[in-house]
Formats: sequence, C-alpha cells, structure tokens
Amino acid sequence: MRPARGAAHCAIAALALAGAAWLARALWHVRLAAAGEPASGPPDQGDGVHRPLNALEDSYHLVSSVGGGITAVCALVFLFWLDRMRDNAKALSGAEPRYGYLWLWLGWIVPVVNLWIPRGVVADVHRSVFPDRRLPAVVNWWWGLWLAGLAGGVGIVYADDTDEVIARAYSEVLPLLVADLVIVAAAGAAAVMVHTLTAAQPRHTDRPAQAG
Repeated sequence: MRPARGAAHCAIAALALAGAAWLARALWHVRLAAAGEPASGPPDQGDGVHRPLNALEDSYHLVSSVGGGITAVCALVFLFWLDRMRDNAKALSGAEPRYGYLWLWLGWIVPVVNLWIPRGVVADVHRSVFPDRRLPAVVNWWWGLWLAGLAGGVGIVYADDTDEVIARAYSEVLPLLVADLVIVAAAGAAAVMVHTLTAAQPRHTDRPAQAG
C-alpha cells in the first residue's frame, strides 16, 4: 500500500483552488456584461485586426491565464492521486485494472473514449476493492458535471480564444456563467469523491484485523 492521504489532501486543495479560479472567471464575465461592449466594438475587429484592450479586458486576460494554469496543475495533482489509488486497489484485490496505465493519461484526451474511460478508471478503484458495493453516487455526480462542463465549447475547453470569449460575455453572458458554475460544482464533487474513495481503502485494510 502506498500512502494516499497526502496525495488526497493535495488533490482536494488543488480542486478548491481550481473552483475558486472558475468563480473568479464567472465574476469577470459578470463585470464584462455589466460594463457593456465599448463603442469601438469587440476586441477582435475581424480580418486579423485587434483594437487595444481596456483595463477590464486586460484584467480578464490575466484571470483567464491564471485560471488555466491552476486548472492544469489541478489535473496533474488529481492524476497523481488517482495513480496512487489504482496501485493500492491492485495491491488489495490482486487483480489487474481494467484499463492499462496509459489510459490513466490518454483517456482524458483521446476523442470519444474520453466520454467514459476516466470515469471507468475511477470506478475500477472502488469496485476492485469493494466488488459487492454500489459505486458512490458522488462519482456519477462528478462525471456528469464534468461532461456538462465540456459541452458546447463554453466550459473547460473553450472553442474560442480569450478575445472572442470577451465578445461573448458582452453579448450572451448566460451560457458562460452556467458553464462556469457547472465547473465549480464539478470541482466540489471531485473533492468529495477524492475524500470518499481515499477514506474507504484504509477501512478495507482494517477488516481482516478486526476479524482476527
């Protein structure tokens, strides 16, 4: 068994920071919508022409960049925790994980299969140790919110560049806000999931000792 509590605490802290970063992004979306589009038009004027940004738009670029960096670090910390949990599940059950090690990383970025493999990797951690128990509901909540955050190109993966997102905040801020809040909720559900699954493994190792 590899110690997982420290990795879990780091993952929960990283998820909290990521949630705060997306709340900040939502706040800036509201500020942009309240300020309204300048008379000079959107930052991207078309045909490769970009006007100078105002102070609020400049600050949104900073918030967006910092939030993206925090999210990337959060993803790495989360995967480090999941790697620990996979190793422990294998040690406890003696069974090979259903998805190989490469899928721990590739499962998030390969199109189509990224719709189910990451959830499957997490589910394996629980089912290999507790085959007779139902999967905790928080796993499905986390995955549903994560997929909702990916949908439509307004959430975790933006189809538009930052200047185009600014223009959308001026004209149609509601979809951006909904996506922001869904991602914050997904981060919260992920933190609860990390705590739930990490706490379950030590309880499993205590059962043989209690029986003895």
